[in-house]
Amino acid sequence: MTSLRSSTEDSAAFDSEATGALSKAFAEVCEALAVKPDQSRDREVIAVRIIELARRGLIDAEALSARVVAEAETRRRS
Repeated sequence: MTSLRSSTEDSAAFDSEATGALSKAFAEVCEALAVKPDQSRDREVIAVRIIELARRGLIDAEALSARVVAEAETRRRS
């Protein structure tokens, strides 16, 4: 199972504060979308998207989670 922490450890781009924000956003998105711990593929997609956004400079947990949830909801409606 992929975790956000193991994905971010590959990159030295995030300090501990940023990693905490990414982890918080990950948990919030999983809860908002009702993604369970055994849904590893969905969790990986969420983690990868959060990391992509963070690499582009979006580090705030609330902004990250809101963005990823909004993107997921848009895809569900399509």
